[in-house]
Order: sequence, then structure tokens, then C-alpha cells
Amino acid sequence: MKIRVSRKDLLETAQVVQGVVSTKNALPILSNMLLEAKKDKISLMATDLDIAIIVTIPCEVSQEGATTVSAKRFTDILKELPEDDVALAVKKNNIVTIDCQNAHFKVNSLPREEFPKLPSYKDHESIDIKQETLKEMLIMTAFAVSHDETRYILNGVLFEIKPQSLVLVATDGRRLAYCEKKIETRMLKARKIIVPTKAITELSKTLGEGDSKIYFGENQATFDLGNTVIISRLIEGEYPRYEQVIPREHKEKLLVKKDLFLSATRRAGLLTNQDSQAIKLDVFKNRLVISKNAPDVGETREEMEVEYQGDTLSMGFNPAYLIDVLKNIREENVGIELTAPDKPGVIRLKDDYIYVVLPMQIG
Repeated sequence: MKIRVSRKDLLETAQVVQGVVSTKNALPILSNMLLEAKKDKISLMATDLDIAIIVTIPCEVSQEGATTVSAKRFTDILKELPEDDVALAVKKNNIVTIDCQNAHFKVNSLPREEFPKLPSYKDHESIDIKQETLKEMLIMTAFAVSHDETRYILNGVLFEIKPQSLVLVATDGRRLAYCEKKIETRMLKARKIIVPTKAITELSKTLGEGDSKIYFGENQATFDLGNTVIISRLIEGEYPRYEQVIPREHKEKLLVKKDLFLSATRRAGLLTNQDSQAIKLDVFKNRLVISKNAPDVGETREEMEVEYQGDTLSMGFNPAYLIDVLKNIREENVGIELTAPDKPGVIRLKDDYIYVVLPMQIG
């Protein structure tokens, strides 16, 4: 292998690929990334056997070939090189040379044959979706994923593919986020898969503009974003029936200015602690009081004008669960359905987004 490539492009690509590499791998080869040069492109690949990522960039290829290098060391070297083109070559005994201006490196590598063979996916069933659409759906749902490893089935985002739409759902048992977008999937019957958190994180960082394809294998999903491909194992098992926890729409809503409510919630949340996590919402006719009273910490109270004609209510919520959704909502005004102190609060946006959050006891 012998190539010349932009140092900036190569570094950015290596940093993306390195995100998949696990520091806890028992197999030395899994600490490496695979470099593969063909025609006028080089592909960088990494895997931890649960997720794999492949990023391809243009370069000048004098000699096709492939090798593997330590992902961390290779990236660290690229960070310190001058801003110029980098020449890479593979010598005998798996020695990789890295040259840039007056800087010259020789690093040991492992042969490509030791690198795990990545699964093929092109013949799998697939759907097309705009990257911007998928990114927006992940922003509005992925924050609600559970991080409790004992509830592994909730450690990912549910993708439900219907004939005319894609649904994403995430929950940790205390709140649930649901997002649906109309797309032509060409699927004859609905299909459900659970994509684990690590793949969702890498996908969210990588999604940009343009088209993408999602391929569905037996126990894997592949996200083809053009120059970047992410292949992920799926979480096996049956996702809870989320439809059962979404309340029917309540006509009476608390209509708040989103930015004001978000700021007030953040301020009240400053006085929460491990023993007292809930903030209090007192809802009156056209008035909302947000407060927190923690005996060992202090107290705060803030009043704001709202649109509301329902019954007077006092409810407690974990402020983080409100902040997570409010900071991602684009609308200036948000309607919140509050029915009783022991019933969940619900935010609905148009016909495609629902957020359900359970209340907490106050004091």
C-alpha cells in the first residue's frame, strides 16, 4: 500500500473511527483500525465486534493494499503532524511509514488477515431516509434511553418500520419519547429492531445532510450514509408495548413559553440533590409557580404567566426529565397535559411526537 492524502481529512476520519475502538478488548487486533486503499480512495475501519464503522475519503493511491495500525497511536501521530499532505506506505514485516514534511515515523502493524471480517449487508432489505430526518428523530428520543444494564432491553432505541412511516421509541421506565415520520418504506409488514446505545451515539455524531439507507439483517442493522457506514448488532428480545403507556390526548393543556419554562426549570433544578430530586409545579388559572424547597440546601420560587383554564394542580417532576425534552423542542410555545398529581405529564407536538414523563412525590 502506498498513498498520499490530506492530513486534515485523514485526522478527522481517524478520530471518527477511533470512537468505536474499545479500550477493554482482550484481542490486540481490536485496538487497531484497518486501512484499505483502493483506486482513488482509502477506507478506515474499526470494530469492537458489536459495532463497526467504515469511513472512506479520497486520496492518491500509488499502490493498492491494506494493513492495520494502533488506532490511538495512529490518531495521536496525525494530531502532531504539520498541516500538509501525508504519505503512507506499508513496508516489509508490517512496518507502516508515515511521512509529512520533515516528520518521519515507522510504526509496527498487524496484517489485515487478523482483522475481523465485516458482515455483508447489500442484499438485505432496506429503507431510504434523509439524514436530517433521522438525526432529528434521534435527538428527540435517544436521551430517554435507559442506562441501567439490568434492563438491557431498554438500553437502545426501538426502530419500528411500518409500510408508510418510521417510528423511534426510547424509554427508561420513568419517561418515554416517541417520534414518527412519514416515509415510503416499501415494507409489506411492520418490523421492529432495537439498536443499542453505542451505535446510536456514533450514528448521531455522524449524521449530516443527504440521503441514507438502513439495511436490516437477521441480528444486525447497517446505516449507509454514503462515505460512512455503521454496522451494529441488535439487542435481542421483545421491546415493551409502549402504546399502552401513552395516555389518550387530554383537551385541557397548560400552554407555556418554552424558553421561559426551560430556564425556570433549570434554576429550580439547581437546588435538587440525591435525596430530594423533584421540583414542584403549582398550576393555577393562567399562572404557573415553579418551586423547590430542600431543607438542607435552600429554596427557590418563580412565577410565570401561562394559558390554562383547568383545575388547580400541584405536581412534582424530576427537572432533568423536563430539561431533556424542552431543550430540543423548536416550537416557541409548548402544550403540557397535566391531569392529576399521580398521572404522567404529556407533551405532544403536531401528530408525530409524544413525550410521557411520570411525576414524583413532593417532599
